[in-house]
Parts: sequence; structure tokens; C-alpha cells
Amino acid sequence: MGVTRRQLLWAGTGIGVAGFLAACSSGGSDPKGTASANGAGEQPRQGGTLRVGALGKAASVTRDPHGTQANESDYLIISLVYDTLAIPGATSNTAPRLAASWKPSDDLKTWRFTLADGATFHDGTPVTSEDVVWSLKRLRNTPSGSARLPGIRPESIKAEDARTVVLESDYPNADLPLLTRLTTFVLRKDTPDSALATAPGTGPFKLDWYRDGNARLVRNDHWYGGKVFLDAIEVKIFESPQAMANALLAGQIDLASNVGAVAGRTAEARKDVQILRRPNDMAMPIVMRTADGPFADPKVREALRLVADRDAMVKQVLSGYGTVANDILGTGDPAFAKDIPQRGRDIAKAKQLLAEANFDTSKTYDLLTTEDIAGLAESATLFATQAREAGVKINVVKQDSKAFWDSTWQKGTLYTTYWGTNDSVVFFASKTMLSDAGQNEAGWKNAAFDEAYRTAMGTKDAAERGTLLHKLQEIEYAESGYLLWGMADGIDLAGKSVRDLPRLPGYGRVQLEKTWLAR
Repeated sequence: MGVTRRQLLWAGTGIGVAGFLAACSSGGSDPKGTASANGAGEQPRQGGTLRVGALGKAASVTRDPHGTQANESDYLIISLVYDTLAIPGATSNTAPRLAASWKPSDDLKTWRFTLADGATFHDGTPVTSEDVVWSLKRLRNTPSGSARLPGIRPESIKAEDARTVVLESDYPNADLPLLTRLTTFVLRKDTPDSALATAPGTGPFKLDWYRDGNARLVRNDHWYGGKVFLDAIEVKIFESPQAMANALLAGQIDLASNVGAVAGRTAEARKDVQILRRPNDMAMPIVMRTADGPFADPKVREALRLVADRDAMVKQVLSGYGTVANDILGTGDPAFAKDIPQRGRDIAKAKQLLAEANFDTSKTYDLLTTEDIAGLAESATLFATQAREAGVKINVVKQDSKAFWDSTWQKGTLYTTYWGTNDSVVFFASKTMLSDAGQNEAGWKNAAFDEAYRTAMGTKDAAERGTLLHKLQEIEYAESGYLLWGMADGIDLAGKSVRDLPRLPGYGRVQLEKTWLAR
């Protein structure tokens, strides 16, 4: 399992057409979308310890900011201790963090990032461009580095001066800053691997102690990003959403992070519990291999998309905590093509297409899935039931996490996957759908799609670029290997004293520096 699978579940990495030019010259922090269900008009107060529950297993613990984080608890801790160059924003999708601003060359191939004033590591050492260059090169040289920083080679990452980092892309890329929202955690130059567990970061919290996936973080009073309200955050690891929800309901923790729809429904009757819903938080598409095999024919893929009863899947799998989707990834992007007709259920048409494709309905086809997240295996089971109405026999096979990510992901004929990065259409295009994408889950190759993407990335004009992105989505809707039936809301449960939790999906929800506790 590559680091990007779990980390992308957290990450929101898009810049959007409207936000692109504004972000190029951004000089200040973008307001964050936060939730404060109680106490409207209250003034934030400093102090207190926020007890946060996060999913993970002690056997999967990792401490490397650029390594494989199979645990959400580890990624939460890393995200609070180390800063990325940019983060999700409430108004422009991509907001400054350790990079205060960025600017492209006229050809959109060379980008200059200026570091934030006053940025220091937790030991007081100033952050320099050399630290950033070393960190990005270390990230790029990981096994999945080409997918993390597509189009950017290690030798194309340079320091221009003490506060300027230069990234040179192999092709014009108007959305290059979105790449810096994901895993670009900055460490001090030449940090040895043996010191990663205690290496100083630049984030709003400093590591106090860490034990078996549990940790205590204390406020960084010298954080360059502004005032941090909490004295400390204690992270407690839980192996199941239910155990985490029970701990919240029993008052043992203050925040159950990404606890899921079932727990949300259970907590609805509790007046002392806040339920935070983050729309467009997670996609759980079914992947149909297009390169070869029984689903290589576009008519077969269209038939399976017509088989899905999307309303039923949202109601049953997500307990209503979600929305129907339309087979296009990036639903939260301002450039998302909402005018493309919603695909509905049409069993008669599905049968017709299967017959035209000479699809063998006498066989049973395995649909591989895993129980990594709540609802994933359930979605596979429900879809298999729905497919039988069109004469397609599907056998759901549940694999353990390691076997699934090692043997099935990017290789399987028919399988489920999941993504938490849903505010950028071009993110998915670059990561999973270009012919040479590093994580081409369906083995899809489409020259018209590739051309539309490259042309869009080389286009500055927002209106013209929007037209190209619309074309990109039309091709994806008609021909890709994805069946995206719905979008799951992210669900957090919080105690009644918690204020100003992040509202943004993906990586945005771990930005807890403005969260505070009422008396």
C-alpha cells in the first residue's frame, strides 16, 4: 500500500479555476472553514487539552513524515507537528502555509515559492529554502514519489536564495501549487532516518511524548502562522470507529475524528454531542479495468454504471450521510461539471449494452474489496445485488488490507477503492487517469483525455481553462474505468465544549490550530 492511499484519504488537493490566479500572489492565510455548533458570538479562549480519537493499529505505527502512514492517528500527529507548503483553503482551495506565496513563469513550467516570514523549527532554527529542497527531494525519492510530485524530477527542485524555492515542471502546469498540499512536510536538512521520531517540525504543535500510536502534543508559542489556542492535544489510537464513538459518548475523548455515518446516526439523539458533517469528503468508486479483461469494452462499463441504484446506495451504505455522484471524481471542485446529466438507473439499457458487447453473463465475476473504511465492503455487496437484476453475477471477495493494496490495487479487474481528495478534478486526472499516471487504477489510456488535460494545464485564462476542464469531465463521464455512485460526508463527533473545528474535507480537517475549548 503506497503512502498516498492513506494520506490521500486525508488530503484535499485542488486549486480550482477561480482560485488559481489569486493564489499565485497570495500573501496571507486563507480563512478556514470551521464549525462552532454552540456558543455563537463567543470569543476564543486560550488553554485546555483537546483529547482526540483517531483510527489506527499499533502494529502499523510509523514516524516518517514522508513514509507510509497506514494509521490516521500517525498522519494526524505528523500534520500537527510538521507543516506543508500549502493547505486547503475555505475560499481559494489552495491557501498558503509554510510557503507564503507562489508565482509561475509565463510558460507555467517554473514556479517560485516564497517561504513565510518568521518560520522556524521547534528548536528555534530558521527554516531555509535548503531545508525545503532537501525535504521535497527526499519525498520525491520515495517509492511513490513520482505520483506524489508528478512532472517534477528531483534535479528540478532548487533553492534560488534563502527564502525562495524553485520547482520546474516537465510540462506547463497551472495547478502545480496543489501538489504542495500533500505530504510536502518539511524537515531540517540532512535529518538522519534514525532521528525522524523526534525531529523538530515547524507546525503549531510540538511533540511532548509518543507511545504506540498515542501522543501528547503541546502548543508551539512561536508558530509563524498566528495564535494557537489549545495548550495541548492528546491523540488516542482506536482500532474501530465504534470503539472511538463509544469513548466520545462516555466522555473519555473530546473529538472522534472521521468516525463514520453509523456513529453519526447513533449520536443524533444526544444533545451533548456535536455532529460535524463535511460534504464531499470521501469517494468510494468501483474500478473497472479498461486495459484488458471483461470490462475493457466501454459498453460493458456503461452497462455497469447504469445498473447502480445510487439513491439506494447512499441511503443504505452511507445511512443518508452523503450525496449521489455522477462518475466524475473531484465533486467539490468549483470547476466540477454540474451540467452533465445525472446518470440514473436503467436496467433495460444495461442489458441491451451487455448483449451488444457479447458480455458473458454465464460467468461469475469477482468484485474485490477491503474493510479499511466503514461502508466500503457494504457498497460492494449492495452493488452485487443490484447487478443481478441485469443478469450480471458478482461475487464479493473481502481481502485483508495488505493483500488488497499489494495485489489488487491498480492490478485488479473489478475492485473498490476510496479517495478523500475531492475538491479538484485535475488532481484525479494527473494522479489516476492520464495514460502515464503514477496511480492509473483502471489502466485507462485515452489520447483525447490526455490532450485536454495538458492543454488545460497550459492555459492561464480561467474561462478558456474551464471549457477545457469541462471537456475533460465529459470524456471521463463517458469512458473512464470509474463507477462513482456517491460521495460520503465526513463525520466527526465532538463534545459540547469544543469550538471551531475545521469544516473542510480531506487534509483540511486535521488543521486544528484554531480549535478551542469553551469553559
